[in-house]
This record gives sequence, C-alpha cells and structure tokens, in this order.
Amino acid sequence: MASSYEKYQKRRLISSYFSVIVSIFLVLSLLGLLSLFVINSKKISNNFRESIPMTIFFSDKASQQDLENFGEKLKKSTFTKDYIFVSKEEAAENQKGDLGEDFLEFLGYNPLQNSFDIYLNGDYVVADSIAKIEKELEQTTTISKIMYDKQLVNLVNENIIKITNWVLIASGILCIISMLLINSSLRLLIFSSRFTIKTMQMVGATKRFIRRPFIWHSIRLGIIGSVLAIAAVIAITFYADNKFPDLELSPTENYLPLVIVSVGIFMIGIIITSISTYFATQRFLNLKSDELY
Repeated sequence: MASSYEKYQKRRLISSYFSVIVSIFLVLSLLGLLSLFVINSKKISNNFRESIPMTIFFSDKASQQDLENFGEKLKKSTFTKDYIFVSKEEAAENQKGDLGEDFLEFLGYNPLQNSFDIYLNGDYVVADSIAKIEKELEQTTTISKIMYDKQLVNLVNENIIKITNWVLIASGILCIISMLLINSSLRLLIFSSRFTIKTMQMVGATKRFIRRPFIWHSIRLGIIGSVLAIAAVIAITFYADNKFPDLELSPTENYLPLVIVSVGIFMIGIIITSISTYFATQRFLNLKSDELY
C-alpha cells in the first residue's frame, strides 16, 4: 500500500515538474519572439518602406547624357537605396506583355517616356522627407513627372506605429502573465512539500537553510525551460528567415539581436523562478501547523 502511495506521489511530483517547465517554456518563447520583433521592428518596417518605388519620368528633351548624369546623382545621394532605369523601349515591351498586343502598331509611335524607379532608404519614406526629395528632384528641368503612392506611404507608416505600440503593450502584459503563471506553477509544486518544510522548521532548521534547496531546484527547472525557449526562438527565427529572406533575420548575418534575446530569456527564467520560489516558501514557513491543512 505504501509502495503504491509512493509511486502516486512520485508521478504527481514529476507531473508538477513537467507543468512548471512547460509553463516557463511557453511563456518565455512568446516573450522572446515578441522581444525579437521589437528589436528588429525598425529593420522590418524599413523593409516594407523600401519596397515602395518612386517613379520619375523624363521628357523627350532629355538626352542620353542627361539620363546618365541623373543616374550618377542618384548613386551619390543619401536617400537612394536602389534604382532601376527603364528606357521607353523597355517600357513599351513591358506594356505589350501586360496588354497582350502591340499597341505601337495601332498608335504608330511610342508615347512612353524614359524613367527611373527609385527605392528610397527606409528613413526617408515618410511624408515630410519624400516631399523634400520631390521638391529637390523637380529642380531638374528635364523631369516631366514624379509619381509615387502617397496613400500607401501614409498607410504603411501609420500601421507600423500601431503594430509596434500593440506589440510593446502585449509584451508588457505577457511579462505580467508570465510572472503570475510561473509563480502559480511553482507555488503548486512547493505546496506538495509544505509538510516537509514545516517538519524541517520544527526540528530547528533556519528559514534560509530550508529555502535554499527549493530555490536551487526551481532555478534548475527555470534553466531547462529557458533553454527550451531559446531553442524554439532560434528555430522559428531560422524558419522565418527562410520564408522571408528580405528581412535578414538570420543569426549568421545579424546575430546580436538573437544573442540579446537569448540572454534575456535565460536571465528572466532564473530570476522569475528564484523570486517566485522565495515568496512561495516564505508563505509556508510563516504558516502555523494547523493552517497547513
């Protein structure tokens, strides 16, 4: 009978250990991914901004030398991420492919213009900066028209701000939830040892002596959960980098954010478990014997 009870207690204890590790793993994984998003938010937002082209059309008065000089000017400018020159002949061929017929035969001439598709650096894809760039470019007399999607620029910037703010709020809420959840799991684990704690106290053991093994044991559980969470964050980061290579999230290219997040996860796992265990054991140490039931 005693053997069956001991097996039951052992299974219950293992189940408690497992629940604590899973709680730490899930919470810290989510917290780590949100933190990684916040750290890389500027890169991610710039990636979206830099995919919005500004198209500059040149009049037929522009000579080949004018176009080459403008290309050199773009190379030296601080606002240019990349640019593509599209000749009027190339534009006509592209238009033929889109329409499925040769519109040049119908019109008898090519109405399209030479153009540059400019991709700006992310920091310049805001309303004020683009307006200044547009004003500067308009000083070139051979430019006939400058086009870009103003509504899309405003929409991207507004959504980036909203998403970043919501992620920060979610991270803060998740930090609180993580502390409460991990604390609750550890308290349940220590609750099963409340009689052992009180017995040690009754035979003269100090509170510090009683707390020490429980804290070290919880720290070990925290380390296991943290390591699993770090492994999950790294795996998801590699997966996201394969799916969205333009974001350049790969640790081999930009390892510092992932290192910061991994160290943060590891430290949070240790700190939360040690603090939670300290207060949980303190609660049972302060209880009277008849209050344990």
